[in-house]
Amino acid sequence: MGNMLFIVNPRSGREKMRRHLMDVLDLFSACGWEVQVHVTQAPLDAMETAARLGSQADLVVCSGGDGTLSETISGMMRLKRAPMLGYIPAGSTNDFASSLAIPSSIMKAAENVVHGTPYAIDVGHFCQERNFVYVAGFGAFTEVSYMTPQERKNLLGHQAYMLEGVKSLANIKSYRMRAEADDFCLEGDFIFGMVTNTTSVGGFRGLVNQDVSLNDGLFEVLLIRTPRTPLELTNILSYMILKEERSEYVYRFRTSRLRIRSEEPVDWVLDGEFGGSRTEVEIENLSKRIEILCGLVKKS
Repeated sequence: MGNMLFIVNPRSGREKMRRHLMDVLDLFSACGWEVQVHVTQAPLDAMETAARLGSQADLVVCSGGDGTLSETISGMMRLKRAPMLGYIPAGSTNDFASSLAIPSSIMKAAENVVHGTPYAIDVGHFCQERNFVYVAGFGAFTEVSYMTPQERKNLLGHQAYMLEGVKSLANIKSYRMRAEADDFCLEGDFIFGMVTNTTSVGGFRGLVNQDVSLNDGLFEVLLIRTPRTPLELTNILSYMILKEERSEYVYRFRTSRLRIRSEEPVDWVLDGEFGGSRTEVEIENLSKRIEILCGLVKKS
């Protein structure tokens, strides 16, 4: 079949990839792939490895959580010609794998790499210097993903995010911002915002529109104004999760470009990892930049 670069993060999720690694390698070898395995050693290792070795491969496969996938794609974006990508999800939530109909089972996902259908996905460009795959966000709860220790994620899985999220309710901060997208402009105080290309964030489908195409050149944007009272915050959460009566504090729209300016530095999270503290952010949708092997997803 050709040369495969297999990037493995053995610490993702409950380290379940460790138990299946030899079976996965046996499957790839039996299908004719010459496999080079790289086990990640530190943050950003997957990105650096994909950028350094990806041009020598016919297929790059990564195994880990959404962060590992994001790093791998970011590395591949540095290549003049990116090879095909395969993904074996092994994290705590695996939001993007769910959007791509990639099986949660390690072996079924490995079979999907061998027999899956190529599908071109959009990639986010953040401040002209970084990439993200499925979400860029700021404000309430966004720090949960990168502040939650890996050991707790491994022990509790998705429940770890929920526990840390409840803790962050008491520390919600408001930011004065101006958001510009195409002919749209919005100013005010906001507690939360995210730019997404997925059907699930943090394991929750209710936070994002389910009518999403992953390669239409558009991102889904969600901005939440600062509520005046605790009751209004409760109403916002009810609308977001339970889809009850619409809230005047919640704004949703689609765009290919977004610029956000704030009066003070705001911490951003990209695919679950810290993206920096900034007063000005520009986000661009790079349409159909990476081909990934996946199950059946809606084509645009």
